[in-house]
Amino acid sequence: MTRIDVVEPRLADDAPHLLVVDDDRRLRQLLTRFLNQHGYRVTAAATAAEAEAKLAHLVFDLIVLDVMMPGESGFDFARRLRQDSGVPIVMLTARAEPADRVQGLEIGADDYLPKPFEPRELLLRVANILKRLSNEANETRPQREAVRFGDFIFRLDRGELRRDGEIVRITDREREILTILADRAGEQVPREDLAGNGAAASERTVDVQMNRLRRKVERDPANPVYLQTVRGIGYRLVVDG
Repeated sequence: MTRIDVVEPRLADDAPHLLVVDDDRRLRQLLTRFLNQHGYRVTAAATAAEAEAKLAHLVFDLIVLDVMMPGESGFDFARRLRQDSGVPIVMLTARAEPADRVQGLEIGADDYLPKPFEPRELLLRVANILKRLSNEANETRPQREAVRFGDFIFRLDRGELRRDGEIVRITDREREILTILADRAGEQVPREDLAGNGAAASERTVDVQMNRLRRKVERDPANPVYLQTVRGIGYRLVVDG
């Protein structure tokens, strides 16, 4: 394990909640601090029994599960979990044999990471799994036709913004950003998702474009009601109803 610098973060209210299950106390502490630093809420457990007790009272977005633990093994615990739960599981093990990896995946684990590992690799795997699940949920979500916020209505099918029935002129990039935010109304949308794909696309330009858009829809752009900043992540469109 590499050295991890610890900075106590201020987590978003809807930060993904991870359960880290490993009998190695030092590793539990390091992973808890590292994942906290990168925006995740973390609960830790030393055994499968302790993890099961926490699962009885809390809802988790993903479980990081060690294979070799005293008492019930990670394999057996994951097998029991899969009887009635689809929570994503990333398995950790010091045993790197292909047969062990296959066994974990056959049980229903979403990914498998051999020890020792770089914390950033675990971070990327967790993020990829959560993003995939989010994309799958978005694919099954009914397409919005329009959203209303304050005096404004934005039609996603037309890319049309109106205030009290009158069309508000917006640029193509503002329309693109507003469409993404409206389609995911109320959700936190990362800057990278709003950056676009053109030659001038970057997360930094999103802030500039957002400020311009706020001047068109907010009464007080410095204290936005609808186009809200999500610190450290991106933006959120707050709509009526």
